[in-house]
Amino acid sequence: LFAALVCTPERRAPPNTGYSNSGIALTRDFRETVQARVRRDAAFRKGLLRDAVESLVAGEVALGKELLRDYINATVGFPKLSAETKLHVKTPHQMFGPKGNPTASNLFGIVAYLQRREGVRLQVRTSRAVA
Repeated sequence: LFAALVCTPERRAPPNTGYSNSGIALTRDFRETVQARVRRDAAFRKGLLRDAVESLVAGEVALGKELLRDYINATVGFPKLSAETKLHVKTPHQMFGPKGNPTASNLFGIVAYLQRREGVRLQVRTSRAVA
């Protein structure tokens, strides 16, 4: 069985956020384009958060951290995130950096805050794995 996250309410955002786990560095223009779309398109923004958490659950930690970093930069920002989660201002930057290794407590605390702020609740549901 494969665990899948769903974004509630029932509307699912488009799954394609333009990211890949190819290891190729994204250009600044691409990041700015993604951040601009996150700011203006609620469905895309919710889809990005969902895809980030799905990546983490699926074991794609580097991709999940990258997606969360971009989501945070385009929405709440790291200074406010630190204040809201009571973490040192540098901690979230380090957690979501390439060599970051967040604790489960800090990671899920941040995900819980982002869900509340976005007004969504991500849930894990099981489904059959595609062969």
